[in-house]
Amino acid sequence: KFEKKDYLDNLTKILKEKQAVVIDKEIEKSGLSKNKITQKAEMQRTQLNNYCKNNVVQVDLNVIARLCTVLNCEVGDILEFVPDKKTDE
Repeated sequence: KFEKKDYLDNLTKILKEKQAVVIDKEIEKSGLSKNKITQKAEMQRTQLNNYCKNNVVQVDLNVIARLCTVLNCEVGDILEFVPDKKTDE
């Protein structure tokens, strides 16, 4: 059984490994400046920069939702799940 805590722990690990946030592509497609995005998403510029650099300790789902609204995209467009490469034993 896959627990929510396991999912969040794995997502945090992925972010620390700098493999998950792919927001730059959506920012570019939107044609909006980072300043405009942070204003519309009601967040700090440093916070957006941290998401862009995958320098996030904990993913804030409210921030992700606001970014998706501003960028007119889906969560999967800005977050990529990369599972561990575990081998079956």
